[in-house]
Amino acid sequence: MQTERLTFRHWKDSDAESLFKYASDPEVGPHAGWPPHESVEESLETIRTLFNSDTMWAMVLKETDEPIGCIGYLLKGNTNISVGDDEAEIGYWVARPYWNKGLCTEALHWMIDYCFSVKRMQILWGDFFVDNPASGHVMEKCGFKDTGIETSCPNLYGGADRLVRVKKLVRQI
Repeated sequence: MQTERLTFRHWKDSDAESLFKYASDPEVGPHAGWPPHESVEESLETIRTLFNSDTMWAMVLKETDEPIGCIGYLLKGNTNISVGDDEAEIGYWVARPYWNKGLCTEALHWMIDYCFSVKRMQILWGDFFVDNPASGHVMEKCGFKDTGIETSCPNLYGGADRLVRVKKLVRQI
């Protein structure tokens, strides 16, 4: 599972130091709805709990073989927004040194293809904090359309006080 510059694989315990290096950056997590990591042990726990799923992948830069972000999807019952049985909510983040290089767009194109072609989903949803428009631009580049819905996501870090905008992509048959 790969693109031109990225390989996607499940997270490993040995990724904890790399995850901490990027997830401790105070500019990264809050944009995605989680607090900066405070220790390698916290990053390891995240790998073992939140990232330990068949629907989450490390975004590994081929050039360095280092995880530089995460991409995945959430199914009904585990999402920030209401989704149907053949739908999912996508999510992603990338380390700050790799912002504005097209890597999230490349990864999201891969995720869309995987969800529609392999998992046979019909609709993908995405949400982003309105004060993080770059994330919304990634979705737009990948074909997501604005739904006009803005809401809060109190289960996200800072989500009770910040609005998220919801976008949607319908599978074309």
